[in-house]
Amino acid sequence: MEKVYDLIIIGGGPGGIGSAVEAKVLGLEKVLMIEKTDNHSHTIRKFYKDQKRVDKDWQGQAVDLEGNVEFTDGTKESTLDYFDRLLDDEAIDTRFNCAVEKVEKREGLFHVISGCGEDVAKNVIVAIGRMGKPNKPSYKIPASLKTQINFNLDKCSNGEHILVVGGGDSAVEYACELSQTNEVTLNYRRDSLNRPNPTNQEMIADYCENEAVRTKLGVDIEGLENEHGQVKVKFSDGEELFDRVIYAIGGTTPKDFLKSCGITLDETGEPIFDDNYESEVPGLYIAGDIVFNSGGSIAIALNHGYRIVNHILKQRKET
Repeated sequence: MEKVYDLIIIGGGPGGIGSAVEAKVLGLEKVLMIEKTDNHSHTIRKFYKDQKRVDKDWQGQAVDLEGNVEFTDGTKESTLDYFDRLLDDEAIDTRFNCAVEKVEKREGLFHVISGCGEDVAKNVIVAIGRMGKPNKPSYKIPASLKTQINFNLDKCSNGEHILVVGGGDSAVEYACELSQTNEVTLNYRRDSLNRPNPTNQEMIADYCENEAVRTKLGVDIEGLENEHGQVKVKFSDGEELFDRVIYAIGGTTPKDFLKSCGITLDETGEPIFDDNYESEVPGLYIAGDIVFNSGGSIAIALNHGYRIVNHILKQRKET
């Protein structure tokens, strides 16, 4: 008979790692974590700049950790090192470079079908996050400008006139980081920057006061055009030319993938789940930032894993 896992976790970010650690610590013996990229925590590796501060209480939201993962404030690098140790210490069965295509429930068991084959489990947690699919603007981005439009800091060079679009922590951090070697403007459609955590609000205020970063707040972008190799940004109050535009406007729920896993979505396209993070399919759970619109809190994602595993164990005792 083929191996049947107690739990398969789809996604190797904080929610997936937390779920895997809690499963092993709390007594689920056969656990598999599947990640489509070549390492865990892909979002942190790709979208966080080097030495980016990583707070347990993200954006000042105090979170009490409930489980066995002792996560504390640190940096991008220390966070990745910590997750490395967690995975190594708990000897969790992991499979990287393995993209899950769909999940089917047959005769009470979940069949997880991926590019690596088919695995079977009694329970499944989907913890894939939102940032793997970054939000894009509603207006069209000209194909000729593709190399000059970014959704992270990849391929940024020095001496450029750069527009950073967004009002959250990533936008502020991108703008301040890039301003060291570039001329940077930060655009946000609202009149003030209230979303970043207090540290980042103080940082952007200092950069603006010292004229290291220029802000353009309360102004919408209506479209982009290619003007002699530069990006012409059509603001609601006029036009400006930039060498590069970087969007830091969050991520969207990967609707098609969730549907392929059998997860029901509501009228807004968000997954439906109960107080135990269980979808309408018994034994199929959701963890991480696809659970909540605010996104980004590693501590909350870790708590999801703890609560879900406890619910799985409770269900097992009752059957």
